Amino acid sequence: MSQNKLSLQNALLTLEQLQQTPSREDDITEEQEDNLRQLGCHLIQTAGILLKLPQVAMATAQILFQRFFYMASLRKFAVRDISMGSIFLAAKVEECPCRVTDLINVIDHLCKKFKRKATEPLVPFSHDYYHLKDAVVIAEMQILKKLAFNVHVQLPYAIMVNYLKVLELTDHPTIPQRAWGFLNDGLRTSIYICYQPPTIACGVIWLAAREAGVPLPTSPAWWEVLDSDLEDIENIAGHIKSLYFKALPIPDLPLTIEQVEPYIKRDSNNGSHATPPSKGTRVSRFS
Repeated sequence: MSQNKLSLQNALLTLEQLQQTPSREDDITEEQEDNLRQLGCHLIQTAGILLKLPQVAMATAQILFQRFFYMASLRKFAVRDISMGSIFLAAKVEECPCRVTDLINVIDHLCKKFKRKATEPLVPFSHDYYHLKDAVVIAEMQILKKLAFNVHVQLPYAIMVNYLKVLELTDHPTIPQRAWGFLNDGLRTSIYICYQPPTIACGVIWLAAREAGVPLPTSPAWWEVLDSDLEDIENIAGHIKSLYFKALPIPDLPLTIEQVEPYIKRDSNNGSHATPPSKGTRVSRFS
């Protein structure tokens, strides 16, 4: 992720960063890392809904979370803490700040619920309360440090709406809603740190139109008119679709550092996920 100059575009990862992450160097398997990334994004999205944050804040938080763990190892930083820090920072970036007290109460409730524990309310000003409060502040500073204070995030939602207008699909009964949902689901993958928003917008429209059985213009090719590459579009669609073929085993996944070591020592060599999407790497070609 280049930090040499300020850009209005999203910071994207290099192929080397995608293939050899800090977590992989710390002996966390690709499958384990993928599960933990999805867990963090799921925690952020669920917490954001309970906190009544706008979707743009939840999306920004998930992208910051994903970027952070391409700069740091899941063996050294807890999913729970970085999720909290990402929400707290993203809420500021998107100008919808949330109270620390509300944030840690929601996160504490969700963590207990995920682990199937009794969900007693967090006692105000208790040891656990201050521990989580400190964790939020530390996590926010770690995210800023690792990302070199580059927390700019451009989202594809508005771009997608404009592209639907260009393609005359805004009034279709299913395509706009499906495409919007694919944008949200795609936050749990690596597409937002591999492709710029216009390409992602094309990817979700292509996937939604394909599922609806609606042909898109090919003369001229609509993706060329929108300055995108068909291979990139298919790759994005493939990664989004791959989410729906495996249930996330949330109760078994570690939320804190103390829970990480037993998890990474398990024998999880029962298959592997596809590699992160990079240019020239096709995940799934739909015929």
